[in-house]
Parts: sequence; structure tokens; C-alpha cells
Amino acid sequence: VQLQASGGGLVQPGGSLTLSCVASGNIVNINDVGWYRQAPGNERELVAHLASDGRTNYSDSVKGRFTISRDNAKKKVFLQMTSLKAEDTAVYYCNARIMVFYNSRYLTNDYWGQGTLVTVSS
Repeated sequence: VQLQASGGGLVQPGGSLTLSCVASGNIVNINDVGWYRQAPGNERELVAHLASDGRTNYSDSVKGRFTISRDNAKKKVFLQMTSLKAEDTAVYYCNARIMVFYNSRYLTNDYWGQGTLVTVSS
């Protein structure tokens, strides 16, 4: 199983950006998904979480500005970011809890994308 994140880049303060993450491999089901970020010198932190039942959870710093969504058919997760601030600058990672069928067993594990850099600067 692989998670491939994309969509990062340089954006001016106040601008918008949408991150995408696509899962591939021998996937039976994708449960909860989320986006995390890590700024230089900081620990990785949760940005947004989307449970399999549709419930969402956002960090206080992004509430009202970021929106997490998913396309189950395409095995994709999105993070729509608006009103971006300099403090949103970080490497963003997607995360998914995925069920696979391996060696005649159903196994559920957490998987991480490789990270995509978002830089908010004028």
C-alpha cells in the first residue's frame, strides 16, 4: 500500500491551496483519514481528521479555514486550505487507516504519505 501526496507549493498569505492524497495497492477498505503537518523545529501535529462515519475534527489553528474531504471511489483524500497564513508553512502528510488482505488475513494498519511542502510567503 502506498499513499502519494501532492499539491504543495508556494502561496501568498491569504491565498488558497488544495492538497491531494491517493492510495494504491491491495486495499480492502479505507477507514479514518487525516492530514498532519510538521514545521521546522516542531513536532508533527494533527491538522484535520475525517472518520469513516463522516465526523471531522480540526486543530483550532485551522478551524474555519481548512476542509478535509474524501472520494472513496478514487481512494483520494483532500485538504482544502484557504486564508493561508505564514504559520501554516510546513510539510503536510496524509495518513490513512487501511485494511488489506494479506496471507489470507484481513489486516488494518496506519499508512503515511511522503509529505508535500506548503510555503506561505509574500
